[in-house]
Amino acid sequence: MKLHGIHHVTAITARARENHHFYTQVLGMRLVKKTVNQDDVSAYHLFYADGNGTPGSDLTFFDWPAAPEQRGTPGITRTGLRIGNNASLEWWHDRLRARDVRHEGIAERDGRAVLDFEDPEGQRLCFVADEADGKAHPWTRSPVPPEHQIRGLGPVTLSVPKLERTDRVFRELLNMQPVRSYDHAGREARVYQSGDASGPAQELHVMTEPGAPFARQGAGGVHHLALRTTLSDYDAWAARLSDAGIPHSGPVNRFWFRSLYFREPNGILIEIATDEPGFTADEPSDRLGEALSLPPFLEPRRAEIEAGLKPL
Repeated sequence: MKLHGIHHVTAITARARENHHFYTQVLGMRLVKKTVNQDDVSAYHLFYADGNGTPGSDLTFFDWPAAPEQRGTPGITRTGLRIGNNASLEWWHDRLRARDVRHEGIAERDGRAVLDFEDPEGQRLCFVADEADGKAHPWTRSPVPPEHQIRGLGPVTLSVPKLERTDRVFRELLNMQPVRSYDHAGREARVYQSGDASGPAQELHVMTEPGAPFARQGAGGVHHLALRTTLSDYDAWAARLSDAGIPHSGPVNRFWFRSLYFREPNGILIEIATDEPGFTADEPSDRLGEALSLPPFLEPRRAEIEAGLKPL
């Protein structure tokens, strides 16, 4: 039983309207689901993805009036966004510069060309040239040309103060393989790969930073990381967590996917999420994200929920 790469990354914004503009109009991602946090219906939960809402392309945001994150460890420190090739990397460099988006120059990391940048709240992101993955599902209404659009997520970089127990959980519980290490700014990063495929969509990069300040979640930071599974393996993953003595949420039905939540030994929240049934469970593919979607159990509260949300 194996995981199949990154499912989504969920982050925090305190400025939903500005967030919506940046991810749809600057980065050209599609808002594929406009819903609410199912545990806090006063807050939007916004899902940005490729044109099809493909699992592994979702970058999602909780809209909370939070203070800015305090950077440090443990935490998820950078989310990779895969694009087609080095020519697209050059195109994005010019686009970020023209729109005054905070960014670094094009560099090489772990043998790949990358471009680090931040959204308006300081969310740390990175374009990664992934020429080996030819799959693309562009959004026809994106302001970004199809050949330069974001294809999906990966890799995701984590920081931990101690690696040993996290390493054991990744290898022995999640069946992830440590495939290599590399030097990043004088620190070792270890690369873990999930599933049988290779490439940034399958990778978590873990940096050990024992001297870093203690992280505090907030706006501009990541809330949790989700890894992909299938409905057929979902119950087995719940049993595997229980058999290992790992405290977890138990099965959670998010309607568009099913979830399991647990914390790795340093405290980072990890979700195991199914690919199925997907975002077209309640909306046709050509209308994704246009109206407020609610799971069936929240539908009776629609009027109340809509009254509490600010227009995007």
